Amino acid sequence: MNNHWNTRFLAENYVYGTEPNVFISEMQKKLQLSGDALAIAEGEGRNAVFLAEQGMRVTSWDFAESGLLKTGKLAENKGVTVRTELVDLNEAVWEKERWDEIVCVFGHFPKETRKKTLEGVKKAVKPGGYFVTEVYSIYQLPYKSGGPRDINFLYSPEEFLQTFSDWRIVHFFMGEAIRHEGELHTGLAHVIQFVGQKLE
Repeated sequence: MNNHWNTRFLAENYVYGTEPNVFISEMQKKLQLSGDALAIAEGEGRNAVFLAEQGMRVTSWDFAESGLLKTGKLAENKGVTVRTELVDLNEAVWEKERWDEIVCVFGHFPKETRKKTLEGVKKAVKPGGYFVTEVYSIYQLPYKSGGPRDINFLYSPEEFLQTFSDWRIVHFFMGEAIRHEGELHTGLAHVIQFVGQKLE
């Protein structure tokens, strides 16, 4: 498979580092996330491996085979298991109420794919389960600290607040955050953080 991400992740080093995203790490501690977790558009696996280290059963989806191979290698180095699946989110099959948590860190796609993905997440989380995400907002472009250079790949707050309007919103934030994640996410950024819990 030859796509932009597959090529990017062929590098020996982990371009976004091997430590989990700070927000995911904080929310895991705060909410004591457990059970079956799915990490989507998970790249080289840093968040999936972190969740596995917390005792969760983790599956990682990505469209870059090279990223999934690095996920496997990182998991092995840390002494945990992460199941990896090559998934194109345009064609993803979302099983109803399958996951205790779904996480997405800086997963950026065209608007139609985003809509489909968020609807899929909504369907696939178990009652009582969580969706935890940090992504770049539509205001990120001038910051030049990472993320797509095309506004159509960036998120507006309405996408979360409308899609998940019937969930309990545990945390919502849009604004500036400093991120140092490998060589490609570095410095002051404009992000959206969202944590929703599907009502029982």
